[in-house]
Amino acid sequence: MIDGWLDPAPFLRGVAWRDGRRAVRADPADVDRLPWDIVQRCAVPVGVRLEFTARGATAVDLRYRAALPGPADALRDLAHTFALWHDGALVSEVTEDPAQETVVRIGLPDDRGRFTVHPPESQCPEILGLRPVGGSIAPAPPQPRWLVYGDSITEGWWSTRPAHAWPAVAGRTLGLDTVNLGQAGAGRGELAVAEQLASLPGDLLTLAFGTNCWSRTPFSAPLLYETVRAFIALVRRGHPDTPMLVLSPVLRPEAERTPNALGATLAALRTALEEAVLAGIAAGDDRLALLPGLGILTPEHLTDGLHPNDAGHALMADAVASALREARFVTPSRREPLNGPQGLSPAAPAASSRRPAGSGP
Repeated sequence: MIDGWLDPAPFLRGVAWRDGRRAVRADPADVDRLPWDIVQRCAVPVGVRLEFTARGATAVDLRYRAALPGPADALRDLAHTFALWHDGALVSEVTEDPAQETVVRIGLPDDRGRFTVHPPESQCPEILGLRPVGGSIAPAPPQPRWLVYGDSITEGWWSTRPAHAWPAVAGRTLGLDTVNLGQAGAGRGELAVAEQLASLPGDLLTLAFGTNCWSRTPFSAPLLYETVRAFIALVRRGHPDTPMLVLSPVLRPEAERTPNALGATLAALRTALEEAVLAGIAAGDDRLALLPGLGILTPEHLTDGLHPNDAGHALMADAVASALREARFVTPSRREPLNGPQGLSPAAPAASSRRPAGSGP
């Protein structure tokens, strides 16, 4: 503790790796094997949050540093919103302009239990310290670690807040420490990523990818089948008995019946992925389960024909949580029913969308 500031490390959750003091989502000792788009996305601290309990504190101060916006950036699109959640419900939000280093104060209700602060993700903010006002805070008790690998849908694109992405919603409901390893524009089953995932401690795994194998980097159905088998086999080297749920691609209307450059429709790729998982189960992997993605969403849940809106993310969270329970990979938490984001108006401003300008799917 320096001048009342507490080291944030014991309070941070959702952390995969660290590069110095920064939370990153790829192993910094192994980035030379990864495509540049994965390295770029994994520098963004998606899903990283602060969790604590409070005694007598009326507020908490957070000191953080962020990259300054470039001259072409609009501050209104990069406003930093810190969201305070308590026992599964949104309490308040505090919005600040990005700054190289500043302090934000978040008021706390007079209550016990678990508090979670979801920081913004744009400009890659780094939490430097936290300090209670008028009382004390302590790191929240640890929860089982859930490693969630996927693409931009897993990363949470077009959810209006980080807390509304489907991994965050499902993890909050089930009482899990969600580690979001979604990689926008990537999430194509890269085998180097599988080896990194194998090295990362976790109590539960979910793989949710495939849509970027249709167009961004085209796969044939046989190629995706073998990629999925290889990806799971490499992850199993580090997690031989860890429960693993695989979610196949959700609806993408433009791609369902349209062949890609290798002649594969998304429907065919989805079938190949599902058959690869079922083959693993048939071969005796009783800690592996499949959740077919096609029936989870309808077109009204897609903001841009690809990425879910908040309602779509809530439906995905519901489906994943239910599948984890049905597979007996988790036990239900009583804290929060899966009925969608709580406490925010559905008419959230467009500027709060989490999709970075100029980025891929």
